[in-house]
Amino acid sequence: MVRRRPDGYHDLMTVMQPLSLADELIIRPGGTGVTLECNDPRIPAGEENLAVRAALAYGREWGRRLGVHITLDKRIPLAAGLGGGSSDAAGTLLGLNQLLGRPLETTALHRLATGLGADVPFFLLNGPAVARGIGTELTPITLPPYWYLLLNPGVSVSTRWVYQNLDPANLKAKVMEDWNSKTPEAWVHNDLETVTLKHFPELSKLLEQLAELGSRIQGMSGSGPTLFALFDSLDAARDAARGMRRHFSGWMTITRGLTGPAEDPGWENDTWMV
Repeated sequence: MVRRRPDGYHDLMTVMQPLSLADELIIRPGGTGVTLECNDPRIPAGEENLAVRAALAYGREWGRRLGVHITLDKRIPLAAGLGGGSSDAAGTLLGLNQLLGRPLETTALHRLATGLGADVPFFLLNGPAVARGIGTELTPITLPPYWYLLLNPGVSVSTRWVYQNLDPANLKAKVMEDWNSKTPEAWVHNDLETVTLKHFPELSKLLEQLAELGSRIQGMSGSGPTLFALFDSLDAARDAARGMRRHFSGWMTITRGLTGPAEDPGWENDTWMV
């Protein structure tokens, strides 16, 4: 985090890493307007759904009325700080553009994504990036294909509440010139932990346990409550997961970081529920 802006947003600097953990979107032409069905009944199907809003925004930009049906298979937990809704919106933009013969240029897709949410433009990319500003100024970087053990204890954390309670005096200035040459021990830091971990001390305990189980580094994703632990190998991540499962009953999975266009068409299956 850098500072609070006069418009209420926060300027930030953050490393963003796409993961093999992903929701599945199927977009089919037909019908009138934009409709959506989802395997999770908690997910709204109307314009309050970010994927639906993305499709409607695409239609307005394209200048034609869309007739599409979106099927959404949710695999990313809700309100987990993992960008599930944002990635669904970006996937909808990319899917529609491919389905319709790519009528919109990259700049137009980025503009639409920015209007939908600060995290959405990142998910138009194929790999990790440093995000600046409100999160929409993106610089691609190269990271090794680390493995991530993710834990979500199921507590409810409001992103708005976290930012509202963030004390600028607690922000830690970090200046990184060459992200590609830095180890994760140098760039894994999250100012939002000063709010979330204080309110949910059980998350701090889980981070301590992850460290004891040999993670290279551990932290909180976004505003939480999902925690992650980084490992150099799948075997190391699995060993730690087995250790955590002895006393942690919440949602847990192992996933890998995507560092560029996937050569393996089955990359989205590289996720292990624990």
